[in-house]
Amino acid sequence: MTDSTIDQALIDAVNASRKAVMEGDSITASGYGKAYQAVAQSTAIAIQDAADALRNVSTVAATAAGVAIAQYLATGDPAYEGVLTAAQGMMEAATKDFGAIGDAAVTILQKYKSV
Repeated sequence: MTDSTIDQALIDAVNASRKAVMEGDSITASGYGKAYQAVAQSTAIAIQDAADALRNVSTVAATAAGVAIAQYLATGDPAYEGVLTAAQGMMEAATKDFGAIGDAAVTILQKYKSV
């Protein structure tokens, strides 16, 4: 038969490890760290999405401007100048939105970090 007793020093070491990991500040710190990482990831995704939107608006605006220029050169119709102004306005608005989303993401992350 084998000896089925467990050394008390081993039991004490397991209990001390459990207490260090599962009680008090370590659980709070671990939970806070995981929550902070989730918030950081969400803000990073928001910035990535804003960059994608800016890129898409840039593509549409450049295409519209190119078509307007081609039509203006072909017809001389000054109405196409308005399309250029609108395309430029689209880019300015999209750039402003991108900056606002980035600023908001930074603010959210900083406020969360200070909690």
